[in-house]
Amino acid sequence: MAGTSLLMLIDDIATLLDDVSLMTKAATKKTAGVLGDDLALNAQQVTGVKPARELPVVWAVAKGSMVNKVILVPAAVAISFFVPWLVTPLLMLGGAFLCFEGAEKLAHKFLHAEEDEQNKKQLREALKQPDVDLKVLEKRKIKGAIRTDFILSAEIIAITLGVVAAASIGTQFAVLSVVAVAVTVVVYGLVAGIVKLDDIGLYLSEKDGALAQRLGNGILWLAPYLMKILSIFGTLAMFLVGGGILVHGIPPVYKAIEHFAVDFGGLSATLIPMLANGLFGLLSGALLVAVLTPVLRMWEARSNAS
Repeated sequence: MAGTSLLMLIDDIATLLDDVSLMTKAATKKTAGVLGDDLALNAQQVTGVKPARELPVVWAVAKGSMVNKVILVPAAVAISFFVPWLVTPLLMLGGAFLCFEGAEKLAHKFLHAEEDEQNKKQLREALKQPDVDLKVLEKRKIKGAIRTDFILSAEIIAITLGVVAAASIGTQFAVLSVVAVAVTVVVYGLVAGIVKLDDIGLYLSEKDGALAQRLGNGILWLAPYLMKILSIFGTLAMFLVGGGILVHGIPPVYKAIEHFAVDFGGLSATLIPMLANGLFGLLSGALLVAVLTPVLRMWEARSNAS
């Protein structure tokens, strides 16, 4: 009897782990857009920091990110348990924010390119001044990065919660915890690697072997373009993921897209809904930017006035 109970317990644990694994994979796919943007934004946060302080800064932000998730995961489970009807609105809000952030990034890139370049120039000039307190600048960067991480982490947790909403509370907590830890480790591990790419390339380029030198020179050439590539793909994924969330939350739109795609076969049947989600996300984001930007500017002006 005891042996049978032990086998049943092991089987239950195995089933739970299998469910957690499957749901974690599904959640990771849906959060791909946020992960790409999270990676690009956090790597950009290290710009202006001395090379010797890059990894300590990344580590400080990573610890702050874990604190964010320690707050967000129990909060998400509590919402799912006490007010489960709130999961779908939160998921839609997360999708809308993804679309808004992607559209705002595009608008900012085209409308404020000169302003961004001027800010970068001012930062470089300020760093040359001997009276600049680099510790204060570093602390500001860390605090800003942790605030940004909180928003992106909240999006990831909301999207993951939407995937596991029908599961038990224990499974929800397990999946959310696994995703939270995995996202933090992967994102900040990659950020640490990205910010040190130039050092790795320089080290290899100074080696005696021809292969190492070629590899090092290739890394040095690639490093400046990597952030741009990450930013482009991150923005694209934000429209695809955010648009997909919004489309699934609006049944008439979802049914219309599915009905249109069913007439096509093969790869087209997969690509058409994906492109439609991305287009819907882009249009939704553009609309949100047009509506919310004046409101946010008025709010900022009032805050500065007071």
